[in-house]
Amino acid sequence: MEIQFSKRAEEIGEGIFSVLNGKKERLIREGREVFNFSVGTPDFQTPEHIRKAMEQACQDPENYKYALTDRAEMLDAVRDFYQKRFGVKLQREQIMSLYGSQEGMAHIALMFCDPGDVVLVPNPGYPVFGMGPKLMGARCVGYPLYAKNNFLPDFDDIEEETAKAAKFMILSYPANPVCSVADDAFYEKAIAFAKKYQVVLLHDNAYADILYGGKTGKSFLSYEGAFDVGIEFYSLSKSYNMTGMRISFAIGNEKMIQTFKKIRSQIDYGIFLPVQYAAVAALTGPQDSVTEQCRLYEERCRALCGGLREIGWEVPDGQGTMFVWAPIPTNYTSSEKFAMDLADKAGVIVVPGTAFGSLGEGYVRMALVYPAEEIKRAVKVIKECGILEA
Repeated sequence: MEIQFSKRAEEIGEGIFSVLNGKKERLIREGREVFNFSVGTPDFQTPEHIRKAMEQACQDPENYKYALTDRAEMLDAVRDFYQKRFGVKLQREQIMSLYGSQEGMAHIALMFCDPGDVVLVPNPGYPVFGMGPKLMGARCVGYPLYAKNNFLPDFDDIEEETAKAAKFMILSYPANPVCSVADDAFYEKAIAFAKKYQVVLLHDNAYADILYGGKTGKSFLSYEGAFDVGIEFYSLSKSYNMTGMRISFAIGNEKMIQTFKKIRSQIDYGIFLPVQYAAVAALTGPQDSVTEQCRLYEERCRALCGGLREIGWEVPDGQGTMFVWAPIPTNYTSSEKFAMDLADKAGVIVVPGTAFGSLGEGYVRMALVYPAEEIKRAVKVIKECGILEA
């Protein structure tokens, strides 16, 4: 039988993380020591009170049935958390759960786009921002992010014809992969842009709790007019190390949330109930581990960026997230070539910036998934392998 796949399926290539994992496995088979800075899976433990809530819920046989809906106590936990954490008042009808923000981003275009519609996505940006709309037949137009603008978009540079045609625009700050943080003026400009051109804003706030320099992350919804134009994705994955549980929330404009709920009711039967109870524990329990984890991420960031500068690789300090966005050394012109050489020579695996868009050329992304002392060891290995020598 000759199997014919869709054009969309044929257009999807092997993901860069799969390629890098293959590289890692080969190096390990060769007996090499590997420092894998590629995948952003936190190495911190899930707080005990969250694990205990999950364990207790798993003991109840009734919790293995279809959830069907979000539990009222979970919606209330999100509502109360957003009021306390961000000063944002919510109603239950403005909140819904997701199997992680990645899943939400992959399906959100179902709600807004018909084939051929325009979506604005960051370049460089997290891959699913563009992949989700493409799978729905939308046309993604990248808006450029440059270091000279702190990797913030210049709304005035977006062509008016494109702005008028766009159905929605994805924003994400603190930003993966570029590690920049947006200020108040940025969000005010974004909301004004959305109202002027009738563009929905989707804000990915996955790293709201990982900012450096004593800064406190905010919610897009805390700015005047935000509820009129968009929704926000808030994830428990990175703040509470719940990546495998797959739980996050879409929050904001009630009409959008209720429509998204209707669409997703055709796809799944709700979040596994023990995961919902774990989410309640995360949001209502002690937050000291979140604060301490942010401190440790900043320590790691300084160890990596500062250490690389000391050995001649000019990498600026990140502003937030669990990543470092590093310009490649001046003796290289290709991000992919540098990433592959770094793996072969030093056993250090990083993601070439081109995995995040054309404007990622000239950069690599490194995940802060090792303690500071291990990072210092990796820096030493990089120095000793000679890759930075002209």
